[in-house]
Amino acid sequence: MSTNHETLDAASVLDAATVLVVGAADWTTTLAAALEERTAATVERATANSAALDVLESSDVDAVVTENALEDGTGIELLRAVRDRTATLPVLLGAENGSEALASEATAAGVTGYVAVDAPSDAVVDDVLERTDRAIRAARRSRTRRDRARQFDAIFHDDRTATWVLAPDGTLERVNQTAREVVDADVDDIVGEPLWTLPWWTDAADDRADVRRIVETALGGSFGHAVVLREGVDGGRVVELSARPVTDERGRLVSVVVEGVDISERVDLERDLRRSEELHRVTLNNMTDTVLITDEDGEYTYVCPNAHFIFGYGADEIRDLGGIDALLGEDLFDREELAETGVLKNIECTAIDKAGREHTLLVNVREVSIQDGRLLYSCRDITKRKQREEALATLQETARDFLYAGTHREIAQQVVDDAASVLDLDASAVYLFDAEENHLEPAAYSQGMREAHGPLPTVHADGRDLTSYSFVEDESLFFDDVHDADRLANPATELRSTTYIPLGSHGVFVAGSTDVGAFDDVARELADLLAATAEAALDRVSRESRLREQDRELQARNDELTALNRINETIREIDQALVRAETREEIDHTVCDLLTADDRFRFAWVGSVDGTGDVVEPRAWAGADEGYLDAVSFDVDAHHVEPAGRTAATQRATKVSNVATDLRVAPWRKDALARDFLSVLSIPLAYDDVTHGVLTVYAETPDAFDETIRTVLEELAETIAAAISASERKRALLTTSMTRVEFAVEDRSFVLAALARAADCTVTYEGGVQQTATGTQVFVTVEDAPVDDVVAAARDVVGVDDVHRMAGGETGGVLRLGLSRPFVAAEFADYGAVVSRIEATAAGTTLTVDVPESVDVRRVTRVVEERFDDAELASKQTRSQASEHGFYATVLDRLTDRQLEVLETAYYSGFFESPRQCTGDVVADSLGISPQAFYQHVRTVQRKLFAALVDDHVPVSPPASA
Repeated sequence: MSTNHETLDAASVLDAATVLVVGAADWTTTLAAALEERTAATVERATANSAALDVLESSDVDAVVTENALEDGTGIELLRAVRDRTATLPVLLGAENGSEALASEATAAGVTGYVAVDAPSDAVVDDVLERTDRAIRAARRSRTRRDRARQFDAIFHDDRTATWVLAPDGTLERVNQTAREVVDADVDDIVGEPLWTLPWWTDAADDRADVRRIVETALGGSFGHAVVLREGVDGGRVVELSARPVTDERGRLVSVVVEGVDISERVDLERDLRRSEELHRVTLNNMTDTVLITDEDGEYTYVCPNAHFIFGYGADEIRDLGGIDALLGEDLFDREELAETGVLKNIECTAIDKAGREHTLLVNVREVSIQDGRLLYSCRDITKRKQREEALATLQETARDFLYAGTHREIAQQVVDDAASVLDLDASAVYLFDAEENHLEPAAYSQGMREAHGPLPTVHADGRDLTSYSFVEDESLFFDDVHDADRLANPATELRSTTYIPLGSHGVFVAGSTDVGAFDDVARELADLLAATAEAALDRVSRESRLREQDRELQARNDELTALNRINETIREIDQALVRAETREEIDHTVCDLLTADDRFRFAWVGSVDGTGDVVEPRAWAGADEGYLDAVSFDVDAHHVEPAGRTAATQRATKVSNVATDLRVAPWRKDALARDFLSVLSIPLAYDDVTHGVLTVYAETPDAFDETIRTVLEELAETIAAAISASERKRALLTTSMTRVEFAVEDRSFVLAALARAADCTVTYEGGVQQTATGTQVFVTVEDAPVDDVVAAARDVVGVDDVHRMAGGETGGVLRLGLSRPFVAAEFADYGAVVSRIEATAAGTTLTVDVPESVDVRRVTRVVEERFDDAELASKQTRSQASEHGFYATVLDRLTDRQLEVLETAYYSGFFESPRQCTGDVVADSLGISPQAFYQHVRTVQRKLFAALVDDHVPVSPPASA
């Protein structure tokens, strides 16, 4: 039984072994067969040394059993060859004829076991098997001890770990190099000291106590562990210590091994990790993005603590809702697409928060492997951004709509219409500024504004209420609750959140809500953008309005210039024609023809008041529809009559801008409209207070006579009147038949009568009227009084600005009077009549006027009656005028005004008398010129006079008798 048991034990070792059996003896064959039958060992066979060595080279053999007598040598030789390669491989040598010498030689060669084999038998086989088993066991134990020793040495000399070996009493026996290097001390001097007292540890009592504690724990047979601070040449470090007891095969403590690992970096990393985790935790709790992790079935494995920022739910509440589909909706993404890409970004979806509000989210989905989680969702709330994008899109549409708005009110209404979609506010209004009235007028407002605030009043721009304050100060105002504002004008308003934004100089935009705090950053930005867009549109409309107004003004000016150029061209033509015209009739017809030529005006005519003074009679006309003159009565009246009659009555221009108005009040307008006379201008023909009739012009458009054209035509009328006056004077000089009328004048205000009374003398005017820039100069003769007394009296007479003595003495002489008003002789000359003589005494004045046959005497009589307060016709006679008047006219045409003035002054001064009553120097001094200039003028006049006598052969005949 013992053999079987041992054999079984042997088999248990040999089962895993490889045994090389060398030799050809019977016992080796029996042994090999027993190994194969009884164990699971691998058996290798060889009969020669060389073959055995080859097997050792190619196989991992655990033991060699050889006989001594081999084919190519001995077992001793094989043993020596094996020992040359390894000292630990078990080799058993069996010999049939053994001897002490062979055993000694085998022992000397390093044999593991020597077996005497007399004959093959079970006992021999069992013995060899048992010896082989023990040899393999011993070899393995020896190899294990060597491996452990090498392992300990490797651990002991590890440069990453400090190792101390302690005696069973806890004192230091041995220290590795790593531990030696960290202290500045001779370690050999401290061997035998307790470890916790040595210089590796800080002086802190806690650290040394921890070292002692783990050492004592190991001495007690248990594992000790502690983390302490270590002192060293590189400063303080954190060390993780472990103490392990070492026992022998009997369990007795033989030593304690203490290992120290520097974990300073790990401690720093752990500290950084804790900080990072804290930062991560704070970030997750406060960031606006929400992170969710689920498994493949959509069940949550992680819910970010800040989920309430978006969803309003806490983490536990989100878990209670169900899976991710209940939160973000089903079919959020394609799982196959995610599998291909690993991540899906910017998936847009909507979610409903705890308060029932809808949120627009951007979701990123990523495949992960975090604990049990497989899908990570990061959700970003873009509701405000989406609203802002939509509001900006609406604002862009609004800006485009503004391009088509033509007025400020259209833009104001557009702002109100779009405010609801841009700002999500129902209450809005736009006030526009009226600069003339200095107030802000509600130009547009929403129904929501009216319902929440009531009627919007006009606001005076004085800065007292919120609307006008925002406008005047150019300041945007935002209120979470407008009831907290000091300038709130309507405390009954239901508005709460309200904004007032100035629209530049155009007005104010007002928007609000009945909720408190409706204006977040996005709403404020959008309100500012809407107001800025509206302000730009209002600026554009104002700019375009100004440009249109400027264009209109420019066009009007161009039209005025065109019309003015045409009228100026007409005026030039008329002026040229007036120079050539000889008679009043020619002047009248020429003016009418030129005014209506080339469609300048539709109709024009010249008329004068008849003898009764009640009706204007046409003298000349031109243009279309002259039948108008027969159809209309031109009564002289200041009210509701044809413009020609009104002008004749008032002697002021009459303009009718639109004939179509007041048809029933003024019947003449119907006849005018029937002939397309849509505007009329009638102008008096007056020159130097002398009236020669009325010029009336008709146009076929309303408002044809603006201020410029009216001014030009009035100047033209004055020119025409002057030309008529000149033609009348010339006709008066050239006529051969005339009527002399004499008037007895009792008007005491007449300047010559006033002088005669003041000097108690006789003053006679016989000719010589000169018009100057400051008034009129006339020459008069004085009788029955000293000239010096008359000069002194003249200075006090009203109407006499200047008096100059020309000649005379104690009984009379000649004076030149400077008068402030036109002299009566010039007025008669304008009508074609010539004042022959005026004699004034203290008793009265006699006025003698020669009226040509072409002039109606009644006109002269009327002028006298209008000119003097008390005048009476004394006599009237017809006379034939001598031809010398024609000669006189010829001479006058050749003389300049200055030459005529010099001639008359010299003549009335007695320069041409013989002997001379006045020298040339005195005459020159009275004229304010040099003597040389005076004599030059005299010679020039004489030459022209003689030329008229000689060249024109004009006979001089005495005047006809009265």
